[in-house]
Amino acid sequence: MKYWLALLRVSGVGCKTFLKILDQCSPEAVFTESPAALKTLGLSAKIISGLKNPDWAKVEKDLAWLAVENNNVLTLEDAFYPQQLKQIPDPPPLLFMRGQKQLLSSPQIAIVGSRNPSTEGRRIAYDFAYDLANKGYTISSGLALGIDACSHEGALNATGNTVAVAGTGLDRVYPASHKTLATEIVNKGVMISEFPPGTNAMAANFPRRNRIISGLCLGLLVVEAAKKSGSLISARLALEQNRDVFAIPGSIYNPLARGCNGLIREGAKLVETSEHILEELNEYNQYDSISEPINNQSELDLAQQNLLNLIMFSPTSVDVLVEESGISANIISSMLLILELQGYISSAAGGGYLRIK
Repeated sequence: MKYWLALLRVSGVGCKTFLKILDQCSPEAVFTESPAALKTLGLSAKIISGLKNPDWAKVEKDLAWLAVENNNVLTLEDAFYPQQLKQIPDPPPLLFMRGQKQLLSSPQIAIVGSRNPSTEGRRIAYDFAYDLANKGYTISSGLALGIDACSHEGALNATGNTVAVAGTGLDRVYPASHKTLATEIVNKGVMISEFPPGTNAMAANFPRRNRIISGLCLGLLVVEAAKKSGSLISARLALEQNRDVFAIPGSIYNPLARGCNGLIREGAKLVETSEHILEELNEYNQYDSISEPINNQSELDLAQQNLLNLIMFSPTSVDVLVEESGISANIISSMLLILELQGYISSAAGGGYLRIK
């Protein structure tokens, strides 16, 4: 892990350069290559210099952060890295997180919008999030003021699941007024960021964050957005990533509706109820049976529920389940049989299991 962290910390190595390096060698190997070999990889002199002089002090701080309970990081090669996010052109090589990492592979609907919404907009975001979370979807957003916060709150109050994608390192909360909300999300859902600990809020970080929000979801709902809005960036990224985009229509006289109305003119789906979203998403047959939020299957005992929460909607190996649960393989095998007979999971090629509800 330390070499992944060290490569992330090399000045000049952004997401695309990191992915280019991964295509040709491992993070550990790149630090042992000669300058001449590194040059053949198409790396600049600045990056080569950084690879020869890694900032191990920052890496040690990252490792210390990861040693804290509930802090984690996923690499692109990790079994828990969400397959949905891998589909985008520039998936983050590393995802730092706090909370329940298995939620990243649950079916997600993103809700975004204005940081200064109307009272009606707040209510719409909350109600949609509450209803969709009740139907078993995880609500993802960006922890920003306004629509984002209302969406997270709606999901949490439905005893559902939520994912917050941060534009800072996870050792801080932006905006600071959302510290209580962030704590609740960490305890009941998950917060993630591609930025390492110590990263402050910078304007350039938030468009990068938006591609993760859209990349994780099946569909993205824009509640209120002005004509020039960061939410429209998220919507356009979602379209580029082949995700469904939904928008709440509004009055032609309302400046906060102009972004949504414009999206609808450009082909976004006009929605007035959560059912309209579900109708559009019904092609995802593996999610049709969702009727309750994760963590709410009353017929399962606690051990079965905890194991189910570790099984993703993409194939999960028994080895991963043994490692994450601390339960022996024999006991897990018998529990998996019960979950399969009850229709919660199905076996996958290669001996893994995937969640189907």
